[in-house]
Amino acid sequence: MVNKSIALLGATGSIGTSALAVVAEQNISVVLASAHKNYSSLLQAAYQHHIPCLIFTGIEDKALQTKLKSENPDIRIYFGEAELLTAIASENYDIALNAIAGSGGLRYSFAVLKNNKLLALANKESLIMGGHILTKMLSDKPILPVDSELSALFQAMGKHPAEEIRFLHLTASGGIFRDLPLEDFNKITPQQALINPNWTMGAKVTLDSATMFNKALEVMETHWLFKQPYSKIKAVIHPQSIVHSLVEFIDGSFLAQMSKPDMKLPILYALSWPQRVHSQLVETDLISLPPLTFQEIDPKRYPLFYLGLEVANAGGIYPTVINSAVEAVSFLFLQNKIPYLKMFDLVKKALDEQEPVSDPDLETILQINAQTCQKVLQYVI
Repeated sequence: MVNKSIALLGATGSIGTSALAVVAEQNISVVLASAHKNYSSLLQAAYQHHIPCLIFTGIEDKALQTKLKSENPDIRIYFGEAELLTAIASENYDIALNAIAGSGGLRYSFAVLKNNKLLALANKESLIMGGHILTKMLSDKPILPVDSELSALFQAMGKHPAEEIRFLHLTASGGIFRDLPLEDFNKITPQQALINPNWTMGAKVTLDSATMFNKALEVMETHWLFKQPYSKIKAVIHPQSIVHSLVEFIDGSFLAQMSKPDMKLPILYALSWPQRVHSQLVETDLISLPPLTFQEIDPKRYPLFYLGLEVANAGGIYPTVINSAVEAVSFLFLQNKIPYLKMFDLVKKALDEQEPVSDPDLETILQINAQTCQKVLQYVI
């Protein structure tokens, strides 16, 4: 069993739901949980897992706020981003799992580390936008990655020093369009893009998998988490999603973390670290596995991945800009306001229009993040 108490930020999304399955099996105490607006799911989880404190960051209707409080008198219920930040700073917990989707997750990761708590991180944007800030806040506690690929690297690296590592290899499923003829890309619909061949994820992450932009984000995360130069970080398509990432050492050997694709495993490892605990949530039958294959990432098929690599090397404010621009074009595409191929063009335009900022502070990051999103939306709306 995992003898820790946790704060679960983003409890009703795909990561949060998987985390609650881990909580149930391991009898973990959840001190507080948050959601945006999904009060029915979060209240159900609160009663099932005896969560005493809930925060809804997106419910602004005063009548609904009063109703939820009056109907659930045994649960402390709060509303708004400020209240979540207050709870992160004041509640007593051992580890916070940040599973909030999108750029809004950065300020909560900052708050957790400022409170000197252990951070299990599923929110990619925290390190993409603020890696240079968050990593300076660490003392003797690492950031524990929850993404399957980053968790795999964390596990495979162990205590090996940086100088023993030749390359870090991230794997990617390639998304739903890895075999689609290029001439059919101009016909791609949102319904098609929201299918992932191996993983069950939210809409934005599933679309990022289809474009492979998520892999560019993971390259940036890897850089900050493991203090490795971009020249030592690679990515490869692995259609079966069994090998979650590999570490190549200077002697030529590889260490990989393998299992069937299920987010419960990296969540469990983050919550139980530095130990491993018994679990039956994820079981992999070696005999039934398909042949494992690897292939290069095609720049014509995945231009956003390669644009993301350019931005990673440019650094400064540009990772914030590309992340915000992709969030905006993803919304536009999923709303049928732009075609699939137009996403790349609008993201490139936003980057070209941005003036460089070499070492942005938190407020600058949040400001430019919001400005970029609005600007990209105004390209179309």
